[in-house]
Order: sequence, then structure tokens, then C-alpha cells
Amino acid sequence: MMRRYSGWQHLRVMTAVTPKGERRRYALISAAAELLREGGFDAVGHRAVARRAGLPLASTTYYFSSLDDLIVSAVEHIGMLEVAQLRARITDLSRRRRSAETIADILVELLVGSQENPESDRQATEQLISRYERYIVCSRQSVLRDIQRRILHQRADAVTEAIERSGRIARIEMAYAVVCMVDGAVMAALADDLQGPQAAARAAIIDVIDMLAPLDQRAVSA
Repeated sequence: MMRRYSGWQHLRVMTAVTPKGERRRYALISAAAELLREGGFDAVGHRAVARRAGLPLASTTYYFSSLDDLIVSAVEHIGMLEVAQLRARITDLSRRRRSAETIADILVELLVGSQENPESDRQATEQLISRYERYIVCSRQSVLRDIQRRILHQRADAVTEAIERSGRIARIEMAYAVVCMVDGAVMAALADDLQGPQAAARAAIIDVIDMLAPLDQRAVSA
């Protein structure tokens, strides 16, 4: 059956594609993404999103058919930001032969983040917790699962390029395995507290890099 739209619904669609409508819609998505990264799915509500975006409460239902619709857009927005950050870091990575230890440090910084100071570490930990909460929650819904799958494969692509730029042979399936090892180690570290996420991720991959990504004899040595 064809869905029938009233004149009011048509007006909402037309308004959303105006410059003002797009700016407001983007502001709401950005606000929802920030709340999602800071506090997980429970932090994302109509009122909280509107307050963070500095827009009227009614705007959340005006530009989105439901809270779930807004959350899907927020999850996709976070994924786009994470991938863009990965690509930017990879672009800055020079091409030279690197040791297993150096590659491990690079991959941990790419996939987990760096340790800077106690305050930023706390914020980074909360964002990591939010990331893995999204993994679990998104696995229950096909639309969100597809988004998370794309993000996962794009992270593996970034690892592949980082390894290639380090004078090693990289295969996408091996890079995918590295990403999964890092994710498992980080989740265990977040639950256990015996070591930080960065240290746990590094320990998980340091001894297998030479096996998963052997030196490329054709590469230019450092």
C-alpha cells in the first residue's frame, strides 16, 4: 500500500530540506551524537537533545519521525566522525619500515586513543564505554547493525593502510583480526581495571604483528 502524506507532512519534508531546516536537523543530530558518546543510549531523549542543540523541544519531533530515527542518524554521524579522524591520521603517517613495537603503538593510538592527562583519560574512557555499548545495542537492530558493520570494516581498512605504510604486507582479513583483538582487549580492560585500555590493546597485538603483518622485503627501509 502506498503511504499517503497529508499537506502538513509534506510541509515538514519541504522545510527539512531548506538551508535553515538542514542546519537545525544537523544541530539535533550533532547534539544527539554528543549525548550518545557521553552517556550512552539512555542519555538521548527529546528534551536533552533539544537543550544541547539550543532548539525548541518540538524541533526533535518536527525533523525526525521518532526518537529511534534520531538515534539512527546520531549513530551514523558518530561513525562518520570516527572514520574521518582515522583517515586524517593515516594521511599524516609517513611511509617507512617500522618495528612491531612501533606499529603496535600506532595501531593503539588509532583504534583506542592516546593517554594524555587524568581528566582527558576519564572522558576517553567514557567514550570507549559508549562505543562498546553501541556495539551491543546496535547488534539487536538491523539498521544500526549495518551502520556498525560499515564502521568496523572501515576501521579494518585504516589498519590495513597503516600496516602498508609501515613497510609490511597487509591483508584485510588480518587487519580485521587485529581490530577484533583490540576491541576484545579493550572491553575486558574496561570491566577488569587491572590495566588501562591502551596497555591491554597493545599487549593483545604486540606479539602477533610479525605473524599477521610480516615485513615486506620490497619496502624501503628506514
